[in-house]
Amino acid sequence: MARARVVIVGGGFGGFTAARRLSRAAVDITLVDRTNHHLFQPLLYQVATATLSPTDIMVPIRWGLRRQKNANVILGEATAVDVARRVVVLDGGRAELPYDYAIIATGARHSYFGHPEWEALAPGLKSIEDALDVRNRFLLAFEEAERTDDDAERRAYQTFVVIGGGPTGCELAQAFARLGSRVTLVQNEPMFLGREERDAGALRFDGWRRRLVRYQPLPGR
Repeated sequence: MARARVVIVGGGFGGFTAARRLSRAAVDITLVDRTNHHLFQPLLYQVATATLSPTDIMVPIRWGLRRQKNANVILGEATAVDVARRVVVLDGGRAELPYDYAIIATGARHSYFGHPEWEALAPGLKSIEDALDVRNRFLLAFEEAERTDDDAERRAYQTFVVIGGGPTGCELAQAFARLGSRVTLVQNEPMFLGREERDAGALRFDGWRRRLVRYQPLPGR
């Protein structure tokens, strides 16, 4: 009897864990990802603030599955799934992966609420490339602050807005503030890290220890 073919799209936490859990199953696994590394996303903020090197939070997917004889790793981008033919289409049709079972674990991207033009001014933080972009902007802002003699201009260069009050947003805001920046942390619900701030939709910090302003939520919130 032929072994079942399992195609896993995505080498993040979901895809990588699925492959590991199937290590003893009588199946042949093909894991496909656009990159050849597994990324520990919770520490991206430390790369973004130059605390860690990118290689500190990355591991090659093949190395992580090196002892798993029923797993194969392919570098490619899944561009379609043909359910009728039971194939995953790679790189716009350049290759196809037949499957008996497919696991789609492609993760998520940040949203700009229908305004993709905002991305050029406000990068997200979901990939190593995002973290390096944020880090470059952050460090260059401090370099510009060092060069100016104008106090108002210096404060502007050292002021940052972080949108999103989840774990990543709070950690990033905390890291910026510890480096002496003025940070505004914005959340679309009056909740930060699952803790309710009944009269707050945004928090502003001066440095790390002093919270400057507790903003009132929008009417009707």
